[in-house]
Formats: sequence, structure tokens, C-alpha cells
Amino acid sequence: MNSLIITSFEQGLIFAILAMGVFITYKILDIADLSVEGTFPFGAFVFAKFISMGINPIVSTSIAFFCGTLAGLFTATLFTKLKIKPLLSGILTMTMLYSVNLKINGKSNIPLFSYNSIFDLGPNLIVLAIIVLSIKILLDEFLKTETGYLLITTGDNESLVKSLGENSNKYKIIGLMLANGLVALSGALMAQVQGFAEITMGNSIIVVALASIIIGDTIRKSSNKIKNTTRAILGAIIYKIIGGIAIDLGLNPNDLRAINAIIVIVFLSYNNFAADIVNLVKKKEGNKDVENNKLIKEI
Repeated sequence: MNSLIITSFEQGLIFAILAMGVFITYKILDIADLSVEGTFPFGAFVFAKFISMGINPIVSTSIAFFCGTLAGLFTATLFTKLKIKPLLSGILTMTMLYSVNLKINGKSNIPLFSYNSIFDLGPNLIVLAIIVLSIKILLDEFLKTETGYLLITTGDNESLVKSLGENSNKYKIIGLMLANGLVALSGALMAQVQGFAEITMGNSIIVVALASIIIGDTIRKSSNKIKNTTRAILGAIIYKIIGGIAIDLGLNPNDLRAINAIIVIVFLSYNNFAADIVNLVKKKEGNKDVENNKLIKEI
């Protein structure tokens, strides 16, 4: 059980990077970017290519991140320049990356056990914790900058960004590049932990990311003290622990995708019902205020 919890934590931290990437497109820009299902294995295959060439694992991992940003740039170009809808743009990028991933190393499964990895620096959990915390801090600081604020505003009110004389497409491109870079980084780290890069490792990865974000949203929902990046990290860890416990209880691993979907449905439903209850309470409080004001006037 202890090894299962440790493995769940490791994968949870890796998926936390994935969740922070998808958070940018899904929560900030309000874009359904399905290209991440191609970008995740893309990061793994790029890492495998460069590490097999004798490149330092830290450099190979950094290159995987950079290549991920280029995938995001391609998706952004499809819908900002060619006017293809974001959902379809992501699907097209994902489809193209499938072929690209196969071309990079010439086969669908690349064993990495004989190569160095970034985890040679120390225990997996400690290395991952440092990487995740560093990304969280950098992302939080970036979102406080002028570019970060305009990125957030582009998702909330694109017309306002245009009224300020700024090109909203510029911030969509930045957001998609950063998001896909983080997703590719997550894929590169996953390949190093599991010891291989595999062409299907990105299948349904968007569900994992959304589940992590949705679960994170339920954590002290009414509190503004918890940053969204923190919620994404905690959501990813909780999500993987739930999956680990399900397997430990005897769940067939082949049924895990169905469980993933059920987890998303349950937490989405919870969030929706919780929002309805909050709105109902606010409405009742508003009605009481109106009645009290009428009573005061009558007195």
C-alpha cells in the first residue's frame, strides 16, 4: 500500500504540471484545447530522441518543453490566423502529432531504462516536488505581470483587451504556447519515471487534466486564499490517489478510464449543485433585504 501511495504521489505531481498547463487554456482562456493529447506523448518522444543522442537529461527535458510550446503555437495559428475553430484546431494538431511522434524515433515504443534521467539528481518525489513548486511560483508570478493580467482579461472579456489597443490573439498564442509547453514537460517527466515513451500515453489525458482541475475547484470552493495553481496541484494528487486506491481494491486497470470519466461527472455535478445552492441562498438573502427595506420605509 505504501508503494502504491508513493507511486500515486509521483504521478500526481507529474499530472499537476499537466493540470497547470490545461488550466491556462480551460480556465483562463476558456478554450477546449484537445491538442494536449498529442503534446503529452510529443514531450516524451522528444525527450527520448535527445537523451538517446547523449544529450544531458536536463537539457533534453528543457527541449521537450520548448517543442511543446511550438505545438501550442501551431494550434494557435490555426484558429487565430486561419480562422479554424479552437476545438477543431486542437484535434488537427493532435492528429498531426500522432504521425510526428512516430517519425521522431521511428517506432511507437522507446525504452529508456538504459539512459540517464533527471531523477538521477535525487529521489523522484523530492525532484518532482521541487519542479512542481518552481513551476507554480513562476506561473503565479507571471500571471501578476501586465502580460499575465491581459492574458486573464482575454479569457474574461476579449472586447476590453481590444478596447485597450491590444491584440487579443497575441495573448491567446502566449497562453496556448505556455500551456502546451507544460503539457509536453509533463509527458517528458512521465517517460522518465516509467522508463519508456509510448505512442498511446496521451490517450484520454485531457480527462485526467480536467478531472484534476475540477477536483481542485471543490477544495474550499468559497475561499479566495487558495490560488488556482495550488488547486490544480492538489486536484491532480487527489485524483491519482483515488485511482490508486481503486486499483488496490481490485479494480481492473482496463476499467480505469471509465472510473476517470465517472470521477469527472461526480465532481462536476457536485460543483454545479454547490453553485446552485449558493445562488439560491444569495437570492433569498436579497429578497430578505428588499423586504426589510420595505418594512423600514413603512415604519
